[in-house]
Amino acid sequence: MGIVITAAGTAAPTACGAPASTVDLAARAARDCLARAQLSPSAVGILVNVGVYRESNTFEPALAALVQKRIGINLDYIADPEPAAGFSFDLMNGACGVLNAVQAGQALLETGSTERLLITAADVHPGGDARRDPHYPYADLAGALLLERSPDPDAGFGPVRHYSGNGPSDTHGYLDTATMGREGRTTVTVRRSPGHAARRAELAATAVADYAARYGLDLERTCVIGPQAGADVVTGAPVPGAGPDRAAAAGTDAGAAAGTDAGAAAAADAGEPHTAAPVLGYLRALAAPQPRRHDQLLFVTAGAGPTAACVSYRPEAW
Repeated sequence: MGIVITAAGTAAPTACGAPASTVDLAARAARDCLARAQLSPSAVGILVNVGVYRESNTFEPALAALVQKRIGINLDYIADPEPAAGFSFDLMNGACGVLNAVQAGQALLETGSTERLLITAADVHPGGDARRDPHYPYADLAGALLLERSPDPDAGFGPVRHYSGNGPSDTHGYLDTATMGREGRTTVTVRRSPGHAARRAELAATAVADYAARYGLDLERTCVIGPQAGADVVTGAPVPGAGPDRAAAAGTDAGAAAGTDAGAAAAADAGEPHTAAPVLGYLRALAAPQPRRHDQLLFVTAGAGPTAACVSYRPEAW
């Protein structure tokens, strides 16, 4: 029995220019994901939300509960006890959040705690529009993955493995209380050390090499999704060695990055897709013509910490 991705979805701010909302984007990405899977919200047993940046710097209550309510996942377990009461929680680990949620999802699905698990990843500038802050690097963007068990024992995710780099964290996102004045709810400071992108790419490359050696992956037959220099890369973030030129070499384009959602592709072009990057990379890989030799994927994420995570994935049919 394998744990597979049933569907994936994305969402970006609407063209009307209204302030973006993390809850709204996450819910829209989730609905897109469920629509692709042709399932209703009641089919989801557990929702894990991994986004970091939120409008108005909101941190309580857990945004997962608000996303669950907006989607309409089993809101009344007494009136609607079937298929099961819905449960949701936040899990935050920056760029590695989606893979952390996959690891938690593997345990929950393998033990039969739920039939389906939905992961949402949405980041929004506290002011509601990332384009207005030239110092904020991330896009207002959301992605969602729906996971469930598969009868195919050869399909699905492998083990999730985590890696730590040397030295202090070179990315910090925080509210500068000394300078925020009356605008604290709508501001955020993101500071990065010089050379952070190169160090992140180096850590990702080290993680990929170790993971491949440890679990016997043939990188010649693997499509690598993430900020990794080398192999065949489908990248969700602009990182040296794995940027647009590298993505083009792997047969991808900006439109493919978000499947059929041109708005999400445009948003990703306007900034880095932070926690939603693995979802965009996955959709890009599915949309791109793959070399015949490819029969598996390898997700790699790297971010503040410095930390990285890897997990292999073999689609049921690719």
